[in-house]
Amino acid sequence: MKRVATIVLGTLIMAFGYYYLNEQFGLAEGGFVGLALLGRYLFDIDPAISMIVLDIPFFLIALWWKGWRFVGQAVLAAASLSLSYAMWDRLDLLTFDIQVWPATLFAAIASGIVTGYGLGLVLKSGGATGGDDLFALGLSKWTGVSVGTILIIFDVIVLAISLIYLPLSNALYTLLAVSIAGRVVTKMLTEDVVEVAVPSVTKLKTKNDLA
Repeated sequence: MKRVATIVLGTLIMAFGYYYLNEQFGLAEGGFVGLALLGRYLFDIDPAISMIVLDIPFFLIALWWKGWRFVGQAVLAAASLSLSYAMWDRLDLLTFDIQVWPATLFAAIASGIVTGYGLGLVLKSGGATGGDDLFALGLSKWTGVSVGTILIIFDVIVLAISLIYLPLSNALYTLLAVSIAGRVVTKMLTEDVVEVAVPSVTKLKTKNDLA
């Protein structure tokens, strides 16, 4: 139950960053979301449909690779992320009127930290928010390259292609955000969990569920 709660919390944090930072400051998306937006621009395909089409093969591979429990947690995370985004959209708690330099720079930095932390929680708990996360997990296990680094490389490729329709400034700000997010994810997945106790500090050696 704690694992499920952590996955839901992680998606709530991610969706907060996507809606209140990326959305309001015109930052784009990397990964499969970015590909879905590109598909809408080039072929007028509904992103909701194209994202499902992109995700399905990786969920099927994950079913063979990790089993029903992992896929169930991944589906939970993906659904929770969508519902969380809809919730933040409906609540609309924050509105930022200043969306130019340096506010956009600060928003990109904040987005990277917030979304990276949220995704880190999801991945550490054995979930994945979409096919691109599953792709990064599988490739990381095969190559030994960190998940965060793979996510950054994939996002850079998608953003480079998205320059077909995306202003360069938005792409660069988004690149900064996804780079920070990737570093945050890497740090969360590779470092020990530190528990602060009074009066001492105890390091807890935790098994990486994704290994």
